Amino acid sequence: MDIIISNSSNVPIYDQICKSIKDMIIAGKLESGEALPSIRSLAKDLRISVITTKRAYDELEREGYIDTIPGKGCFVATRGVELLREENLMKIEEHMQEVARLAVSCNLTNEDLIEMFRTLLSEAD
Repeated sequence: MDIIISNSSNVPIYDQICKSIKDMIIAGKLESGEALPSIRSLAKDLRISVITTKRAYDELEREGYIDTIPGKGCFVATRGVELLREENLMKIEEHMQEVARLAVSCNLTNEDLIEMFRTLLSEAD
């Protein structure tokens, strides 16, 4: 599992791990039911404390993104993919509301916005 952490970041390491795992779920790199590395294994790979890794897994489980099965390990929750999708849809809606507000203040037409969005999408590919 490719998780990159930055010691110089202001974001706590356990948060960086959570975000990385969520991003992998969204990208389809981790699928529902897929096993995650053990807490000890991930801590060793990242060269961090087992406590930090445990905190990240606990947070992911609390938020419903992973399930822990005693004696078997941690797995991507089925509802985790759906939760992430819904979370991202809400973020997109918030950004779109801001874009709509700014567009109205600049007297942009729907066509102007669509053209801007098409340009941005083509650049993202």
